[in-house]
Amino acid sequence: MNVGKGLTRRSLVLGAAGGALSPWAVAQGGGVTAWPQRPLRLVVGFPPGSSPDTTARTLAEPLAARLGQPVVVDNRPGAAGNIAADAVARATDGHTLGLMINGNLTVAKLLNPATPYDPHTDLAPVSLLVKAPLVLCAGPQVQARGAAVWAAAQQAGDRWNYGSPGVGTLAHLGMELLQSRAGWRAVHVPFPGNPQVIQAMLRGEVHLALLPPGLALQQAETGRLQAVAVTSGGRSPLAPHVPSLAEVGLPDVELEVWNAVAAPRAMAAAHVARVANALVDVVRQPDIRAKLFQQGWQVVGTSPEGLARRIASDTARMREVIERLNLRVG
Repeated sequence: MNVGKGLTRRSLVLGAAGGALSPWAVAQGGGVTAWPQRPLRLVVGFPPGSSPDTTARTLAEPLAARLGQPVVVDNRPGAAGNIAADAVARATDGHTLGLMINGNLTVAKLLNPATPYDPHTDLAPVSLLVKAPLVLCAGPQVQARGAAVWAAAQQAGDRWNYGSPGVGTLAHLGMELLQSRAGWRAVHVPFPGNPQVIQAMLRGEVHLALLPPGLALQQAETGRLQAVAVTSGGRSPLAPHVPSLAEVGLPDVELEVWNAVAAPRAMAAAHVARVANALVDVVRQPDIRAKLFQQGWQVVGTSPEGLARRIASDTARMREVIERLNLRVG
């Protein structure tokens, strides 16, 4: 696909280097070819305004400045981000990357064997960018507060529901894990992204959701949603005033959501390393780190090997949850 076409329909983000040729070059057949040679496409599997989309747009301009080419943020929502991940896996232009969430890189194939790509063989890890616990939120129609939400949810049974940004996301698997521990039976309602989950909660259509801190606290601070607990072992610096799950009666449950960049497996290793180094440099800049923190993220910034290790460990942990709960989609 020629990413130079249709840029009026997407976000074209130009770095300080503009369209200048990158000084990075690799040897090919005795010659030297600069890379990247044209705009890079950063595919995001969720709609504008979602947490992954915000991360991508925060990083696109400084990434473009370091790589010497524009970065195009291309939103392709659907199937909890797996449509976009499949597009990245199939890309052969050498200039396509994907900003993905946990599920796209770990459990997609476990949940649905018909998923057209395999995250472990068709995608190349680039960098784990940011991580955060989730925040269990309750909608305005939930009168219970704090730990009392547990008893209210138990009593409500399947008359309550919960929203997620899609089947197989951590917000979905995590809530099923919470339900199995807490004795809830709330009905799952998937949405295209977290903005739609929040809007449904504000309309009184959804009772509960696990949301990223940046989105959850925006609503909780104005009293529109209730932040019940964070899914970390203790209180999180991202939400210091919100109790942990252990404090409200559910110990030994820890869940983290993260955003990472992956490439097609066919992308040259030198190019993957080039992008990884640039991304690590970007996320560790004080101004970018501060922006990401305000959005509800703790910066990580790993090597490709670091992301590969996280993918392996999270896949093993979520495999256990999926098999125990006999979860399948599709």
